[in-house]
Amino acid sequence: MAVLPIVICGEPVLHRPAAPVTEFDAELRTLVDDMFETTVAAPGVGLAAPQVGVGKRVFVWMYEDQDEAPAQGAAINPELWIAPPDPGLPGEDEVEGCLSFPGERFALRRSPRALLRAQDVDGTPFEVQASGWFARILQHEFDHLSGLLYVDRLVHPENRGAQKAQRKNGWGKPGLSWLPGVDDLEG
Repeated sequence: MAVLPIVICGEPVLHRPAAPVTEFDAELRTLVDDMFETTVAAPGVGLAAPQVGVGKRVFVWMYEDQDEAPAQGAAINPELWIAPPDPGLPGEDEVEGCLSFPGERFALRRSPRALLRAQDVDGTPFEVQASGWFARILQHEFDHLSGLLYVDRLVHPENRGAQKAQRKNGWGKPGLSWLPGVDDLEG
């Protein structure tokens, strides 16, 4: 297993839809294992394959504060259904971050419930009903597979803060990444 570099906002793989996984093989298993190791090193609660430069429909989660699914899991070729989010602006308890927009945090309204259908690393289908922060994590990682970062969903005034942070950090262009455990960044 290896810790992989995490690409930063502006890398093209982050801004386009990921391709379906068609081969459930040792290469996929290695990618998933490396993604778990990278998530721990970052540290994070989830990571999508595009964030490590791989344009495939794969994400992992590591979140113990729920009892709706195993504390860690991998979703291959996921589909996600969400309940409509509550109307209004996000509150202080809805602040999230992203390893591909490292060190920054902004409030985003998300649905309180989600239904995930996916395959595991062996290609076996599974389903998870999630609520609260676990539902937020699944929505965040699923967005990555659609070419979206959470900052793309922000509304005023949060979106202005994200734009300012992107300019200040020199992000928004290809070729930028950081390596957990080596670079002093976190999301």
